Amino acid sequence: MEKQFNPFSLKNKVIVISGAASGIGRQCAITCSKMGAKLILLDLNEIGLSETLQLLENSDEHFSAVINLTDYNKVGNIISSAVEKIGRISGLLNCAGISTTLPLKNAKQEILDNFFKINVYTAYFLTQTVCKMGNFSKEGGSIVFFSSAAGQYGESGKSIYGMTKGALFSCAKSLACELSRKNIRVNSISPGVIVTPINQNLPHIADPELRKQTEALHLLGLGNPEDIANACVYLLSDASRWVTGSNLVVDGGYTTR
Repeated sequence: MEKQFNPFSLKNKVIVISGAASGIGRQCAITCSKMGAKLILLDLNEIGLSETLQLLENSDEHFSAVINLTDYNKVGNIISSAVEKIGRISGLLNCAGISTTLPLKNAKQEILDNFFKINVYTAYFLTQTVCKMGNFSKEGGSIVFFSSAAGQYGESGKSIYGMTKGALFSCAKSLACELSRKNIRVNSISPGVIVTPINQNLPHIADPELRKQTEALHLLGLGNPEDIANACVYLLSDASRWVTGSNLVVDGGYTTR
């Protein structure tokens, strides 16, 4: 019987996912495993990472490590060990990150430094590590940075968060040019407001009136982690083999207004 062709399959691909212990990162891990990928999961949250691993298809085929992504040398050692165990990498999802709403008058240098360190530096240097000789597949693959609608559109109190997400948006475009010679595609994805365990207790979602206002900004309502994970499968798979330097907006129509 002829095998069914599926351009979105991730079978025989090894995917690195940072921030895999919860939220979008966890759902990306679940969805990628269902699509046949072997995973290298990274997060500082040991309990959350263990819970994610238990939710995966063929959990014994994957690799997980509890790691502070700002410890760049240790990250390098872990990636080398993971590659030795389950094979060369063909995809990376830079899901790890933090968010805040903070007006200009309350901003401090240490806050700004911390946001760039976690949201930008860790993604950049993890990408550098993954792309080192011997780590990435000789056939090439795909890298995805997590930007945000806030990285391109203004919103009160989101200047610090928006700056970091705008940086990732720009980074993806330049790295797409640089890494194309290795057949590595680099794109970014920009979600709108996604309901996750981390933010569902925040005022703009937990408070019924504020949630109604937030939903009204999205033509299709608020998103779920699955909406972003499905988009990531496309960017990781051969279905997007001719897509690089792009920013995939998955925001329920937020930026259409």
